[in-house]
Amino acid sequence: MKPSTSSSSSSSSSSSVLNYFLVLLAFIPFSSSYLLPPSIIGSTVEHQHHTAISSFRVVNRRNLIQCPDPNPFLQINVSSKNSPLSDDEYVNVTVSGVFHPSDGDWVAMISPSDSNVKSCPLNKIKYVQTGDTSKLPLLCHYPVKAQYVSNDPNYLKCNKQECKKYNNTVCEVATCSGTISFHVINIRTDIEFVFFAGGFETPCILTRSAPMKFSNPNQPLHGHVSSTDSTATSMRLTWVSGSKEPQEVQYGDGKTLTSTITTFSQDDMCTSVLPSPAKDFGWHDPGFIHSAVMTGLRPSTAYSYRYGSIRIVFIGINHCTNVFRDYINSGSVYITPDSGGECGVAYETYFPMPTSAKDKPWYSIEQGPVHFTVISTEHDWTENSEQYKWMDEDMSSVDRSKTPWLIFAGHRPMYSSTDGFSTDDKFTKAVEPLLVQYKVDMVLFGHVHNYERTCSVYESNCLAMPSKDRNGIDTYDHSNFSAPMQAVIGMAGFSLDNFSQPGSWSLERISEFGYLRGRATMEDINLEFVNSNTRQVQDSFRITKGQK
Repeated sequence: MKPSTSSSSSSSSSSSVLNYFLVLLAFIPFSSSYLLPPSIIGSTVEHQHHTAISSFRVVNRRNLIQCPDPNPFLQINVSSKNSPLSDDEYVNVTVSGVFHPSDGDWVAMISPSDSNVKSCPLNKIKYVQTGDTSKLPLLCHYPVKAQYVSNDPNYLKCNKQECKKYNNTVCEVATCSGTISFHVINIRTDIEFVFFAGGFETPCILTRSAPMKFSNPNQPLHGHVSSTDSTATSMRLTWVSGSKEPQEVQYGDGKTLTSTITTFSQDDMCTSVLPSPAKDFGWHDPGFIHSAVMTGLRPSTAYSYRYGSIRIVFIGINHCTNVFRDYINSGSVYITPDSGGECGVAYETYFPMPTSAKDKPWYSIEQGPVHFTVISTEHDWTENSEQYKWMDEDMSSVDRSKTPWLIFAGHRPMYSSTDGFSTDDKFTKAVEPLLVQYKVDMVLFGHVHNYERTCSVYESNCLAMPSKDRNGIDTYDHSNFSAPMQAVIGMAGFSLDNFSQPGSWSLERISEFGYLRGRATMEDINLEFVNSNTRQVQDSFRITKGQK
């Protein structure tokens, strides 16, 4: 999709397509005099299989200490080409007046800007789901993004000195400075930058910038498209705006649609006897989610469409899924406070899928010669469950003469060579036989933040190995099907996970950010792992029904 600008009857402002902003929460162990359930105590051990733990990931579980030695020269300044801020730009944040640069100095972008990180709640019960309550207050507002000032190579060396006090012509007081760049997108609420010392482990506030506003908080932004059925004749367009008034979509040869609008509030978040951070503090307004279904489309045809004042060239279909439902009483198989009380509400609202109901997040869809069976690993998949029966019925009904390729997708993998991410043997034992029974060609999972490709695997054994074609590309021949090949493709964001001792079924392992792209015909599927930093293909493989 290629963004451009034009005018629209529903908005007089300009807008652009940006990335989504999600605030996620993580948890670490804590000590408290309260009588707590076992699911909360020792939460680092519990959460290592659900959420990656890093020092930044749990920064708002840290005690916010008082920085010693106030510095009258300390300043943080933000330079931008636009004032107020535009919808998408890079800003330079300069920290100056520093006496002793440290590799623990860091800058955080905070939103909303009125989140007073110096006066976080002192009530222990509010932090039970979030971390160490032995010392209060904690840094309760999770930064949107952060980075160390040492990313400026001149900072620790103090190559940019400024004299703050002279005695005649002799400098008596000299200070250091550093400049780092932040990518800022329109998240509707004011932002500020806060300068911390002490690293992510022992943060203390040194100074903060003035609040910064966006030029148009109501801008229609963050548009994405998704299929609504298997015919490829309709596409759902969803975007976010600060306005609750209906907006229009124009597409094709002059067709016009009016958006339907939904949102969610603090009251929609989950909580329990113990307060959850999503509902009880740390809230960020999601705006209004607009949606419209463009109909009458023809497959393999390019269309342009616009919402607000955006024009986008439609060049293809991007299909993905991930379901996080893991809070108590949310219907999840895995009960953890990992979502902080969001319990799938934000995800389901931003990314509507062609499911029969919100509490039944499984569906199938056909695109060209491929049938996708998409399940929720977080919901009951045991035999005799509703989802298991649906999987059985869906895959048994596929007409392989029309859609020869069957791809199965979910969140938590059956196979992974990564420490800290345990696979669920019960899930594998229950569902894997269906994959063999219905001759699933490829299985795609996420959850683990790296890329891994297997042989044709069943019950942890390689039943078949790919062979090299004339171009040296691994080729899985499914004309004599034995088992599906599986791939973990969770390398799109957050932090990457390293590999431990790989299983005998593991053929390719890459811990790099990237994506998997593919092309399917009636004869074969060709897939490539692309490194998102270098744009280089780092792994290629194909699946055929008979080698040529």
